Amino acid sequence: MALAIFDLDETLIADDCSTLWSQEMVKLGWADGASYLPREQELMRQYAKGDLSMEEYMAYTLTPLVGRTPEEVEHVIEPFVEDVIEPIIYSDAMRCVARHRENGDRILVISASAHFLVSAIAARLNIEEVLAIDIAEQHGHYSGHTQGVLTYREGKVQRLEQWLHEQGETLEGAYFYSDSRNDLPLLQRVDNPHVVNPDPVLRQHAENAGWPILSWK
Repeated sequence: MALAIFDLDETLIADDCSTLWSQEMVKLGWADGASYLPREQELMRQYAKGDLSMEEYMAYTLTPLVGRTPEEVEHVIEPFVEDVIEPIIYSDAMRCVARHRENGDRILVISASAHFLVSAIAARLNIEEVLAIDIAEQHGHYSGHTQGVLTYREGKVQRLEQWLHEQGETLEGAYFYSDSRNDLPLLQRVDNPHVVNPDPVLRQHAENAGWPILSWK
């Protein structure tokens, strides 16, 4: 039995859940689309280039949630996942998860998106264990701030190592599936790195390293 780790955005699903959630918040009237979405897209372009400050992205995109309760957000997350996310889940990803499950592997999703999003999507995929960006609360309401180490770039490695220690697990024989150059620090730590529909930088690295390159649909 080994650990099978999956990135979420553009790996298990064919888009970025944070961007889709930003669009959903505009539809809900929680954010002004004319000003909010262009800035979100500019930050995502920085992500694609590997230049994003995740702290800056989260500070900006959490603004519409300030003062809202987790229950209020949870109420709209479920239909969002069903209507928006479920149609873009890669069938090949589901088959891969199923194979690992049949092999008795422990399955973990690790994502640089908000925990309330990632956990809801993972639950729809029948995956219980998640590491994602934790969102701070104050007096039972979202404060607009994150807490702890952000699961982004080297932060994914740091959070995973903490989780492994807590769980009494190791990375021996572990798999990691990702599409992004931002996940190179973790891909380089596992015994079985796999790249999925990779960006150009990650594809070149995978070719040089002889890593499997998967085309999921």
